[in-house]
Amino acid sequence: MKLPAFEYRRPASLEEAARILAEQEGGAKLVAGGQSLVPVMAFRLASPTVLVDLARVPGLRGIDIGDDGVRIGAMTRWRDIEDEARLRRACPLVAEAVGHIAHYQIRNRGTIGGNLSHADPASEMPGVVVACEAELEVFGPSGTRRVAAADFFTGPLSTCLAHDEILQAVRFPSWPAVRRWAFEEFALRRGDFAYAGIALYYDEDGGGCAHNTHVSVIGATDIPRRLPAVEAAINGQRVEGPAIAEAARLASASVTPPDDIHASADYRRALVGTLVERALAAAAARS
Repeated sequence: MKLPAFEYRRPASLEEAARILAEQEGGAKLVAGGQSLVPVMAFRLASPTVLVDLARVPGLRGIDIGDDGVRIGAMTRWRDIEDEARLRRACPLVAEAVGHIAHYQIRNRGTIGGNLSHADPASEMPGVVVACEAELEVFGPSGTRRVAAADFFTGPLSTCLAHDEILQAVRFPSWPAVRRWAFEEFALRRGDFAYAGIALYYDEDGGGCAHNTHVSVIGATDIPRRLPAVEAAINGQRVEGPAIAEAARLASASVTPPDDIHASADYRRALVGTLVERALAAAAARS
């Protein structure tokens, strides 16, 4: 299908981009990599009157890794994240999840900021930022504010961004040298949207028991969500047979997925339990 008619603007600064958004009063859309927005426009699910291309805006690309964590600019492409070897130590959940995102051609153009702003509930990175308690830098007319990842997503394809705000960067907290983690998802074909997925990590005390457990789910809920019942069941336990089985049971009981043409609610509920079981077993086996 052909795209609807629109005006094309290419600002040279964040301030100019925010000003255009404010002038259009909700009629404009930002385009980063275009891998989510353009198909949506082609199907007439969105018909913005103005497209605001961020390609020339400085300071929105790059990966900074320091003692206080990782900062990834919103216009950083998946390919650049995938190729950054330092992330495998600085935030391995990010590095692992990126390999599951769509296909190479999509990762060559798509951006982390565009993906998070699109807020697809089956997308991988929203689940990772929620699990990692990341913060999102948002620029608007009154300057920059930080939003906790858990507060950023407000519904399917919806975020807390006002019509004149722009996602600027994502900040991940520092990652301890010793931490167990895993990312698991299931899709009909690799690169397709996940029926469900799990991102998790936990730390261990001197006795080998888990603490600081973080578990998030995608694909089976309206937004990426933590699973506090699962986290509580793992904390204080050795991550092995009985604890993993109980966590899987609680995971299935914690989600209320919809029925759709791809899978029934019961199937997705069972799948979430299976993925938690696999992820915990993978994390426990990690050296």
